[in-house]
Amino acid sequence: MRYEQSKQQSAELLRMVLTHMAQHAAAMNPQTFAVWYEHLAGLNPRLSAAIDALLAAKAPLDDDAMQRLYRAHIADIDEAAAARISADFGLVLQRLSDTAASTNDSAATFGERLGELKDQLAVDASVPAALVGDAIGWTTLMQQAIDGLQHQVVASRQEVERLREDLLRSREESLRCPLTQVFNRKGFDQKLQELIGTGESQDGGSFLVMVDIDHFKKVNDVHGHLVGDRVLQGIGEVLRRVAEPYGASAARFGGEEFALLLAGSSLPRAAAMAEAVRAATKRMRIRQRESDKTIATVTVSAGVAAFQPGDDASALIARADEALYRSKESGRDRVTLAVSGEPRGER
Repeated sequence: MRYEQSKQQSAELLRMVLTHMAQHAAAMNPQTFAVWYEHLAGLNPRLSAAIDALLAAKAPLDDDAMQRLYRAHIADIDEAAAARISADFGLVLQRLSDTAASTNDSAATFGERLGELKDQLAVDASVPAALVGDAIGWTTLMQQAIDGLQHQVVASRQEVERLREDLLRSREESLRCPLTQVFNRKGFDQKLQELIGTGESQDGGSFLVMVDIDHFKKVNDVHGHLVGDRVLQGIGEVLRRVAEPYGASAARFGGEEFALLLAGSSLPRAAAMAEAVRAATKRMRIRQRESDKTIATVTVSAGVAAFQPGDDASALIARADEALYRSKESGRDRVTLAVSGEPRGER
């Protein structure tokens, strides 16, 4: 989970974020909020380094700067979601502004009344009781205004927390294939880089399984692309169902090719996971909606590769892809384990 701060910590971060946002020229929108939140929470070292460099150079942190920082260091979100969150966030800030202005007006009035009390007491000491009563009334009004501000700040904090969750959810959705509901290529690349970057793969026990639907072009040609989409949806469901108990991440690599990432495991377990995908796919039936008649069955071929010391993403993918190629060459509908050092063929 990216955001693990407690409610108390996030409330303090909110205060800090709003303070920093007020000190710079950028608009107070969700992008600016996300940039400052991740920076001040220490969640994004590269983002923090970029902000520190801009501050050291006395460069303006305006809308353009915030947009560049957001795009470079924080995942993109859906534009419609961003617009909606921006509008909601604007309402939150407007409510805070209106309440603060109202409280400021009440404070000014309170100050004026106290000044009048001082002046009248200096002229006529016989009327203090009534004036003190008025002062108590003004104090009550001032306290009510302050209480109103406090309630508004609490409500706004909760609203900003909701908006932050919306932003996080939108970022998550941007990494998923809407058709298959597994990670898209961007999500896969991110998961693979996390695996390599955190060192989890250095101890061995990390695996990549490449999965390809056999003769998928024929499915589209014979049954049409709508049926082809249903096949892709079915494969996505199979991958999600199989991956969960293994703790693996499933992704659509591109077209009819999918991938599974598995960390902290063994080669037999990775091979068993790939075999479970192959077997579950073979049992899958695509039925005609009107008659419930089976109109298509599909199989998949898979290649399993273990992460090796010195591997980068390209090397691991190439080795798993080579194993997948050998599954295709050997008759399809099978799982093949990668062998290092083989030249890659053409499917």
